[in-house]
Amino acid sequence: MEKTIASIDVGTTKVCTLVGEVNELGVLRIVGVGVSPSRGLRKGVVVNANEAADAIIASVERAERISGYQVTRAYTGIAGMHIASQNSRGVVAIPHGDQGITDQDVSRALDASQAISIPEHHDVIHVVPRGFSIDGQEGVSDPRSMFGARLEVQVHLVTGSTLSIQNLVRCINSLNIEVDELILAPLASGEAVLTSTERAMGVALADVGGGTTDIAIFIEGSVWHTAILPVGGHHLTNDIAICLRTPFDEAEEVKKKYGHADPTEVPEDETLDIAAFGEEVHQRVSRRQLAEVLNARVEEIATMILQEIKRSGYDGLLPAGVVLCGGTAELPGIRNVVRNVIGLPVRVGRPQDLQGLVDTLTSPAYATSVGLLMWGQNHKPVVVRSHPHRTSSGKGVLRWFRNLLPG
Repeated sequence: MEKTIASIDVGTTKVCTLVGEVNELGVLRIVGVGVSPSRGLRKGVVVNANEAADAIIASVERAERISGYQVTRAYTGIAGMHIASQNSRGVVAIPHGDQGITDQDVSRALDASQAISIPEHHDVIHVVPRGFSIDGQEGVSDPRSMFGARLEVQVHLVTGSTLSIQNLVRCINSLNIEVDELILAPLASGEAVLTSTERAMGVALADVGGGTTDIAIFIEGSVWHTAILPVGGHHLTNDIAICLRTPFDEAEEVKKKYGHADPTEVPEDETLDIAAFGEEVHQRVSRRQLAEVLNARVEEIATMILQEIKRSGYDGLLPAGVVLCGGTAELPGIRNVVRNVIGLPVRVGRPQDLQGLVDTLTSPAYATSVGLLMWGQNHKPVVVRSHPHRTSSGKGVLRWFRNLLPG
């Protein structure tokens, strides 16, 4: 029996809704895609609920028309500067040590790991196990059915502003869509673009979006560190608009068509014809000058990524280097510039091995969108009713956090 799942990626630049079918063999096929320009968001946070809801519904309705399904619930990404994270541990005694560790014992240990101070007015979004130990024996990936008297778990806790979470959820609920689960954007992106080998060896994922750069460090197959940096692709566009004295929309087009992160790769004599403020005629500018503007900002972003990696304390545990994704990762030359600054291997991550309507989804700009759908595939897919028209439906209860067990 096929199961149908949906995801909504509400970003600073775009809103992307995907609908996928999972067959009996567990194969995911994308059958609906809806993309609309984002409105009402700044740096990943809702600042105008009505505009955000309009952008979301436009995306959802396009995906519904293509797929033939009505989206009544969806996995939803969350990011923004309000996100905070920390590592913790929980320890519990096993009163029935001769019977093996149960799901309830694991749940008690995960609950104990949350008995720490979290930022005021924050809610827990994820409780991600980094590893378990039983009676001091470390390196246990799944303790269930094993024997012992003392269970300890090390976890990565991700929290977010209560108000920011509620604003995003209410925007989606107002469209008669239930948020089945909130997933931190870089964790979703990791589902789509990282290999199991990279996760096991140690890798840093940097999702350079429109308003923020989302960082997630994976070691030994689990996430050990996450962070949100307040810089993204819109900063590159704004730099162009200011330095070349051109409107923002024109600067965005120039960046996409002619942008390059490495000035040495651009001919000195190449020029561009672009619009200017206050003039009816266009202006001629050097493409190398454009590259120099972009290079300065890309180097700054790379330096911030490096500083965050060092701040995590795991800079010596990343032999797989850095994987870039997000729309800005498509900028020509960015891989080499980031590699030179960070001093680690760098590649651009793209969603792979997709089936169905995937023409545009193999771009790194859709890493989070595809990853959200894969998350739903791997973590209890949710049924979406097959119906071409929207109806009023109940608004389910949001699960505020998820305990991610291996396997």
